[in-house]
Amino acid sequence: QVQLVESGGGLVQAGGSLRLSCAASGRPFNMNAMGWFRQAPGKEREFVAVTSWSASNTLYTDSVKGRFTISRDEAKNTVYLQMNSLKPEDTAVYYCAVRTSYGDWTQVAHYAFWGQGTQVTVSS
Repeated sequence: QVQLVESGGGLVQAGGSLRLSCAASGRPFNMNAMGWFRQAPGKEREFVAVTSWSASNTLYTDSVKGRFTISRDEAKNTVYLQMNSLKPEDTAVYYCAVRTSYGDWTQVAHYAFWGQGTQVTVSS
C-alpha cells in the first residue's frame, strides 16, 4: 500500500507563494504519473496539475497556468507544486495523488492513491 504525505500548506496573502510537497512511501508497479487536485468548501474536487513519472510531460488546469509549476524528484518519490501569484480563489484543500490507469489526465477515477490533503488559504 502506498502512503502519500503532503506538506507546505498554510495561510498567505494574495500575490504570495507557497510550495507544496508530497512524499510517497513506495512506488506502485503501475504508477505512471503524480498529480495535484484541490477541493474548496462546497465544491467538487478539481484537477490542478500532473506530471508523468517516466517522461517530462506536464499538464495544468487553465486557471493556474503561468503561476503554478509541478515537478518531481524520482529518487525521493516526491512531487512538488510551486504556487506563485496566489489568489483568494486558490483557497482549498490540496491533495496529491498517484495515477495508475490511463485515460483523461484530469479525471479523479484514474488516480488510485491519495494523500490526506493540506490546507491552502489565500487572504485578500
